[in-house]
Amino acid sequence: MAIKLVSVSPAQEELIVKAIALGDRYTKTLGLLTPPAYEKAAEDGGLLVAVEAGEVIGYALFGLPKRSARIRLAHLCVAEEERGRGIAGRLVEGIKERYPQRLGIKAKCRRDYDLSGMWRSLGFVPDGEVRGRGRDGEILDGWWLDLGHPDLFTEMESDALLVVTVDHGVFADLRGLTDTTGAEESRALEAGWMADLVEFAYTPQLVHQIRDLTDTAERQHQQAALTGLHKLSPGSAAVEERTRELVQAATQAVPGLAADPALLRGMRYVAETSCAGLQVLATRDPLLSRLTDVAWEVARVRVVSPSTVTLHVDELRQAQVYRPADLMGTEFRSAEVAPGAEDELVAFFEQSGADDGSAFSERLRSLNEGGIAWRRELLRDGQGRPVALYAWSLDGRTLVVPVLRTAGHPLEETLARQLLFLLKRLGRDCGAEIVRISDPHPSEAARSAAGDDGFFEHNGQLVALLVNVCGTAAEVEVVAGGLARELAVDATVLDVGMPAEVTAVLERAWWPAKVIDSELPSFMVPIKPRWSTELFNVPAMLIARSDALGISREHVYYRSSQRRGESVPARLLWYVSDDNSTGEGQMVVGSSRLDEVLIDTPDVLFSKFEHLGVYGRAEVERAADASGHAMALRFSDTEIFPKPVTLRRLTSLARGRGLTWSPGSLISLSKISSELFQAVYQEGHRTT
Repeated sequence: MAIKLVSVSPAQEELIVKAIALGDRYTKTLGLLTPPAYEKAAEDGGLLVAVEAGEVIGYALFGLPKRSARIRLAHLCVAEEERGRGIAGRLVEGIKERYPQRLGIKAKCRRDYDLSGMWRSLGFVPDGEVRGRGRDGEILDGWWLDLGHPDLFTEMESDALLVVTVDHGVFADLRGLTDTTGAEESRALEAGWMADLVEFAYTPQLVHQIRDLTDTAERQHQQAALTGLHKLSPGSAAVEERTRELVQAATQAVPGLAADPALLRGMRYVAETSCAGLQVLATRDPLLSRLTDVAWEVARVRVVSPSTVTLHVDELRQAQVYRPADLMGTEFRSAEVAPGAEDELVAFFEQSGADDGSAFSERLRSLNEGGIAWRRELLRDGQGRPVALYAWSLDGRTLVVPVLRTAGHPLEETLARQLLFLLKRLGRDCGAEIVRISDPHPSEAARSAAGDDGFFEHNGQLVALLVNVCGTAAEVEVVAGGLARELAVDATVLDVGMPAEVTAVLERAWWPAKVIDSELPSFMVPIKPRWSTELFNVPAMLIARSDALGISREHVYYRSSQRRGESVPARLLWYVSDDNSTGEGQMVVGSSRLDEVLIDTPDVLFSKFEHLGVYGRAEVERAADASGHAMALRFSDTEIFPKPVTLRRLTSLARGRGLTWSPGSLISLSKISSELFQAVYQEGHRTT
């Protein structure tokens, strides 16, 4: 019978079981991979099997990272008795055919397996080497199969590492001489296919526990094994304070939990992870696992099991490393500063005083060498020229930015404004409540724009508050006041019924705050799916957006000139509608601030706002009504909801507040109550 390639879905349990059985025959060469990993691969579209006469005779298991255009090949397995029939080649071709938009396929293989001939026969070329994490310290060769896209796209961001701190239990599983019960879960982290995905780090608490081991051979062995991990050295004073906060919160959250040495050790791991700027701690400690909510709420650290790391590496990576969607898919490319490239950047970014020349490059270099996990991000334009540079790390609830520079460029001011908003979004997504720009000489464009975004001088640095509250003036004031007191600055008193103009300024300064009992009005704006995709990438598009749109905080939307009570400033909710009556696929996808409403001829509007949008002149003309005029809505600081609010849910929220609602109500722009805006906004950001 002919060999058939099948992309396995989660429902095809029999094929998954057979693939697992085949993989288990070759664990010595493939490495340990548990059944849930196969199931997760099937769920993500990453399990392709070769079937003959109902039997699985080969399979490819691979990852499709959301934030990278590469395919990560974890397993390429063919039954020994079926080898020589070209099955491996067919599996590789099958991956290429199913994912032609990806840049290429990346694989790793132990050098001592002597399989270079096979990889070359499949079209792969050597792509460096790394030392594996196994006990024998094997060398892993990298292999790369390019899918033939233009060279422009090969300079996109490379696979970034997820940096995970480990406690002594996981470390002993990986590096100890003695086998422990359940160690297999941790050892799955050593699989060769994960070598370039996850980097392990250790904190001082791990060193202390190794020092306390009484078995000399075990102690010396583990001390030597530390060289394979990244060393973190967070400040001791900050660690002590955060440990105290964590222990206090833990004993309050779990009745009967005593502040014993075991609790102190666990909370110290969390505190050191947090103070080093990381967000993921791997452990098999049952006590720590009970305190995951405390670790996140107090220190913004995700306490996870080793199996969670192996199954959800991409999701965890996104939680730790933020890549703004607006800068992706354009000719502007964002990537980390490569070690050794610091001196090349001096010529592009202005320095002054004691921070010029070699001192600036040395400061950049130091951010790659210390105990804090700094992210050093470089933005290049379509010609590869550096146009913006920033570095950041999360210190508990503060996002610290020691470098923020923009280079001379036609879009420098736009870039500076976008970067400031990017930092706020990054902080909010990471759970921060304060953004602190500690760069002694930020670019002038960034400094001049910072005031409009609520940054203020504090101890020689630029600081902004992130007030993540959509509520009354009193509720917003409580959170903002607490942050102000923490910084020892004067708090702002808010009143019910604040004027719209004052509220708009405040909501921008304290973004993402929303003061619902103010005079700032709210509107629901229907938008066709095509323009929602073009403006917000929701629903997601398959092709790149334009440069100006991708880096801009401001956009424009056109509609007929008939007024519906629009006023400026205001809040907007974007309702995606295809004007049918079924309600399927219709949803509120995000919110924006309305900055300007202008009615004029299409020619005038197009000339004024061409730089902000995706519309051509003909499309603006089609938006005009019988009067020959159209309306332009200029808006900014759009927030795309993590959870779109469906029409069904929107109707329920409206009726629950005594409002009559139907799909027909959303054919044109309409004013809504602040109460409904709050309900929809909170629903869009709901995580449970």
